[in-house]
Amino acid sequence: MYKLNYNHLYYFWVIAKQGNLGRAAEQLHLSDSALSTQLKKLESQLQTELFERKGRSLHLTEAGALTLVYADKIFALGHDLCDALIDHKAETRAIFRIGIVSSLSRNFAENFIRPLISKSEVELVIESGNQDELMGKLSRYQLDVVLSNQKPETSVSLKFRTIAKQPISIVGKPLKGNDQFNFHKDLAKYKLLLPSSGSEMRANFDELCEQNHIEYNVMAEINDMPALRLFLRDAKCIALLPKVVVQDEINNQTLQEYCQVHGLYEYFYAIYTKRRLSPDLLQDLLERTDEEILNYVAN
Repeated sequence: MYKLNYNHLYYFWVIAKQGNLGRAAEQLHLSDSALSTQLKKLESQLQTELFERKGRSLHLTEAGALTLVYADKIFALGHDLCDALIDHKAETRAIFRIGIVSSLSRNFAENFIRPLISKSEVELVIESGNQDELMGKLSRYQLDVVLSNQKPETSVSLKFRTIAKQPISIVGKPLKGNDQFNFHKDLAKYKLLLPSSGSEMRANFDELCEQNHIEYNVMAEINDMPALRLFLRDAKCIALLPKVVVQDEINNQTLQEYCQVHGLYEYFYAIYTKRRLSPDLLQDLLERTDEEILNYVAN
């Protein structure tokens, strides 16, 4: 059986937290040279380098970042064990880190993670940003999963799954009386909010309109779904978006779905690493159907 020296792992953990060998040695009451020797023994045992030196600082390698994820959990469990033996109770909380791409609907993200919100044994850490930034953190094991409406590039270290898709709709303020909206005939009569021209949704919409000779008047291009949602509620216009973005406004009749745009869908992706801890939480979320995610209603 492969035996890990947990003293060496603890020394590594302190160095990683301090980011500096000298500060770590001071905390551990060891000399710099003695601590450096212990670190080299761990690297030799694991057969990989855990740090690279940049100036006077130490930076984790990819293997070091993965080792730190495990070390965090190992020493957190050790702390919980002490608490359990002293207080005769353990309150272990799993930490689940989620990155949300800024262009993704907040309603969708909330629907996706809602089953975890009520779990007292789970601590959620949520971070928003652009896809490249979040993918970098995911690859460094600083996130468990990234939620995105942008299909990721293929990677040897990352996996992704299409977790839902929803038709794209035209949405606006409620129509008067028995008025109806005809996509082909009426679209040009309204000022239209659209996602930016670099998005997949916009490209597909432009292609559809060109093929069917449909004209439209662009009021603004907004790639941030929360901002688009606010703009739509306050301005006299219509918008192209998935209904989940404005599900609350449609439910309370502040806004109305005029029509679904035939053949247009937005896809939602969960991106995660192939070598990830805590698979159970993620697996439970991924196994739900489109309807369970998109139409989730809290009890």
